[in-house]
Amino acid sequence: MVGLAVELRALGADVRMCAPPDFAEVLDRAGIPLAPIGQPIRPVVKAAVTGTTPMPAEGLPARAAALVATTYEAVAPAAEGCDVMVATGLLPAAAGARSAAEELGIPYRFVAYFPTYLPSPHHRPFERPGRPFPPEVTDNRVLWDLDTENMNVLFGTGLNAHRATVDLPPVDDFRSYVLTDRPLLASDPVLSPWVEPADLDAVQTGAWFRPADQQLPADVEAFLEAGTPPVYVGFGSIPVRDAQDVARAAIEAVRAQGRRVLVSGGWADLTLVDDQEDCFAVGDVNHHVLFRRVAAVVHHGGAGTTTTAARAGAPQVVVAQMADQPYWAGRVAELGIGVAHEGPTPTFESLSTALKTALAPDTLARARAVAATVRTDGAAVAAKLLLDAAG
Repeated sequence: MVGLAVELRALGADVRMCAPPDFAEVLDRAGIPLAPIGQPIRPVVKAAVTGTTPMPAEGLPARAAALVATTYEAVAPAAEGCDVMVATGLLPAAAGARSAAEELGIPYRFVAYFPTYLPSPHHRPFERPGRPFPPEVTDNRVLWDLDTENMNVLFGTGLNAHRATVDLPPVDDFRSYVLTDRPLLASDPVLSPWVEPADLDAVQTGAWFRPADQQLPADVEAFLEAGTPPVYVGFGSIPVRDAQDVARAAIEAVRAQGRRVLVSGGWADLTLVDDQEDCFAVGDVNHHVLFRRVAAVVHHGGAGTTTTAARAGAPQVVVAQMADQPYWAGRVAELGIGVAHEGPTPTFESLSTALKTALAPDTLARARAVAATVRTDGAAVAAKLLLDAAG
């Protein structure tokens, strides 16, 4: 979204962004005004993933309804006077945003960052908490029909209850209302193709990147210059259980391959396990610049990290944790640009095996070949499309 905002401003548009307050620093660096949505989400995500605060499936409709209302309350005043709204993320949040756009009478576009978020006969939908699909049903179209029913039960009731409070009519099909029949797909056509025919007329723009002109911090630059390219290890905004054990397993596995290590703390709070000179802790830095300087990237498989590593030509080890991450792990393996780690919990043995493949010359050659095909103009394409549509 920051990449899109920068391109919109380059074309003369004003931009306002609604996001959780966790991202205030990122937006401030880009000079983008923030209208915060709700409370910080990092503590909630960490508690849910690590199991300290369980979120039972039976409470999902109430949580979804609250997310609709919280998002609407933030977005409605922020979007006054705007000509178009772009929404993404959790579907109840996007539903609240679309209700705000509807009330204000402005066009709305939904953007997905990976194809499997959108209905298609070529892939299955995600299973919703507490509502597993019947094991005997394998037809993707039937599964997407079931997903429609599940969404209406889990999310639609809360959406319509909120819409009644702001004098908007009820919605019959929650998913179609949020996604629309022409969503944007901000992913790379080679790395994550949208296969036709499909149920939606998705517009694949290419991935949206933040500007890559930011320099690396001096201490990171000094570490890179002091030896051979290191292996980067980080899980971005995904917390992990037993973070210290994961960090130790990763560092020891990288060292076993004769490589130095860059450890990114992130929301997983990964830390160094000793003070040896071959290991360095890195904070929030520009991955576009950094990943061109590393031997491989060990990460969680988020859309942004996967695509940025692919663009940089860096071999990858994807330790998928949730949501779209298994999809990205599969694509990395299918393209031969890295390894899909088996399971969400890495060990010294499992990472050692994966790194041997990722660091092999053939994998590097393939990663560099794919890097040459990754589109870099996705945000610019989307910005022009949005402004043209808004007149």
